[in-house]
Amino acid sequence: MADDNPHLDHDARLRRLKFRSWHRGIKEMDLILGHFADVVVPTLTPAEIDKYEELIEVEDTSLYNWVTGREKTPPEFDTPLLDRIRTFNHLEGTLWQRKS
Repeated sequence: MADDNPHLDHDARLRRLKFRSWHRGIKEMDLILGHFADVVVPTLTPAEIDKYEELIEVEDTSLYNWVTGREKTPPEFDTPLLDRIRTFNHLEGTLWQRKS
């Protein structure tokens, strides 16, 4: 039973987050959140995972515009976690291009 093993619940939650991060409405958000989920999400604290779950429920166009700086991020989403996503994708994006 999953309820008897919190580790299994945590693993299932991470798998759901990774899947949801890679299967967005627009390809740009698949790439941004998918790579972040693969590398960083497993290292997040439970509170940060809660915030990430809230963040990935945001509509893709808005979230993309916040991550790229095209729109001002509402205060409730302007968090250190969103900053980590921005920084991760800015730094890792250059590395992905070199590997290709």
